Amino acid sequence: MQVWINEILHDLPQGTGLFEMRDRIKPDADVVILNGFPASADQPLADGDRMVLIRRGEIPTSKELESLLVARHTPGVHALLKQAAVGIAGVGGLGSPIAVALARSGIGRLILADYDVVEPSNLNRQMYFIDQIGMPKVDALAATLARINPGLKLETHVVRLNRDNLARLFSEVDVMVEAFDDPQAKAMLTETFLSSFPDKPLVAASGVAGAGPANTIVTRRAIGNLYLVGDGRTAAAPGTGLMAPRVGVAAHHQANAVLQLLLGESPA
Repeated sequence: MQVWINEILHDLPQGTGLFEMRDRIKPDADVVILNGFPASADQPLADGDRMVLIRRGEIPTSKELESLLVARHTPGVHALLKQAAVGIAGVGGLGSPIAVALARSGIGRLILADYDVVEPSNLNRQMYFIDQIGMPKVDALAATLARINPGLKLETHVVRLNRDNLARLFSEVDVMVEAFDDPQAKAMLTETFLSSFPDKPLVAASGVAGAGPANTIVTRRAIGNLYLVGDGRTAAAPGTGLMAPRVGVAAHHQANAVLQLLLGESPA
């Protein structure tokens, strides 16, 4: 039978035990992950199993890091996500947590575009830090993502997106994410991307402001390859600000929709 151990394929005899392989390959491992779940008891391995051995507190080599990063993932998804490219237009309150979630999920390539810089008012909901104030957002986010997943391929653009450059910058993506907070920019991106790439899905957001119920944030298919996240009505306005909890819920809805689409599933 064939078993993956820390992403290396091993040919093993039937009946080989889980802890037998731990003791043979990494006897000092104090965490054993089998098919995405921690194993607390010994058991026979089966053909196709995926086993990850971890020693708490140990800094892995670059070669080991990828397998350890995705050790808790559902088996079979990593190969699909690793070869995928995702575009994110806008890396503020929605785009920055979306990028972090996708980097942690093992997406192979991210293309990020935003013209803005980090400012103090961003820190209430965006994935930035005080020492990054004044940096272009895509540069600051790229530095953070590299600390999370150094194997991630990143392409960044400090640019204001428009009808003339959008299709060129995102021509290679498998899924596109709209993460703007300006209604006109949202409309421009949606119209331009869907007309340029009618066969590629776009995950957008509408209605994520305020401190209302998180359960009103939903994912729905609007039309064709357009998927919308939010409640569809609660926009930022005087008296209705943008806050980390609800914006974060929407961002993770968008990231989850991207994963479902890449895995051949329907987000809605």
